Amino acid sequence: MDDETGQTPAGGGDPLAEIEALRTDFEGEAEGVRDAAGLDDLRARYLGRKRGRLTAVFNGMRDLPPESRGAVGRAANEARQAISSRLAEIEAGLRDSGATEADALDVTLPGRSDEVGSLHPITLALEEILDVFTRMGYKVVGGPEVEHDFYNFGALNMPRDHPARDIQDTLYLGGDWLLRTHTSPVQIRTMQQQEPPLAIIVPGRVYRRDTPDATHTPSFVQCEGLLVDRDITMADLRGTLDHFAKALFGPQTETRLRPGYFPFTEPSAEMDADAGNGWIEMLGCGMVHPAVFEAVGYDPQEWQGFAFGMGVDRIAALRYGIDDIRMFYENDARFLRQFAV
Repeated sequence: MDDETGQTPAGGGDPLAEIEALRTDFEGEAEGVRDAAGLDDLRARYLGRKRGRLTAVFNGMRDLPPESRGAVGRAANEARQAISSRLAEIEAGLRDSGATEADALDVTLPGRSDEVGSLHPITLALEEILDVFTRMGYKVVGGPEVEHDFYNFGALNMPRDHPARDIQDTLYLGGDWLLRTHTSPVQIRTMQQQEPPLAIIVPGRVYRRDTPDATHTPSFVQCEGLLVDRDITMADLRGTLDHFAKALFGPQTETRLRPGYFPFTEPSAEMDADAGNGWIEMLGCGMVHPAVFEAVGYDPQEWQGFAFGMGVDRIAALRYGIDDIRMFYENDARFLRQFAV
């Protein structure tokens, strides 16, 4: 019968002869060991718990006659001690020659440094924006990306026939549910839950049907702000946004407001900024429309407020001198590595 190694035991079934043959085989194979892998294989073939030849001898002793077990046990233990000692000698020799895995390391080679990750440039720009406004007392709030028509359009004074509601611009999910096209729904939700005065800044991802190009993408990060209090005017809005632009791009930055139109603000404006490289459109803003206050239960005769919104992708492009926002989403490690700190 074959043993666990697939070899026929020597000695015609005599355990003592088998042990002697095993020791002879071991010595012959030990001479051929040249590396750590060969040593591990040799150890497993003779002393391994599952397929070791000597282990099989110990396991077979229970089937021997009682009067034979003593002699076989002594011979097996002597073989195990001899094999273990020889294995230790081989390992020491390999270590001295530098053939073991541990000593194969060339300490003169340069070390491998760990790759250091970094925040995405859009995240870096968003953190800068939030830092400016939280230092002015604004609270950061968020809301769902899957939104109801009421919060995304209705409460923001957008009539049913408004172009922004068209399927060509909005990603509808069925019924009155859609992927939000801006973060303004969070303003409505916050005003419904909180009495004025309030000052919030709302970052988040938004979605629109858009063809990607250097300045547009179907999904991008937006950041909106809302302040509601008594006796708020366009002068407060103007001063707030001018301070923001200077904090972000430097004290030399100039700003200007141009007339604009948004259904949820009146009057509305577009703000441009010039940090030394010419005027660039930066964000939209305006005074909160009385119809929006009425939709959330605020008295527009008592409370006034302003709102503003910006694409963080565009701010990041301005901040870091990027001329194509698609670069932010291509996951090119060479590009992203420039922002590691």
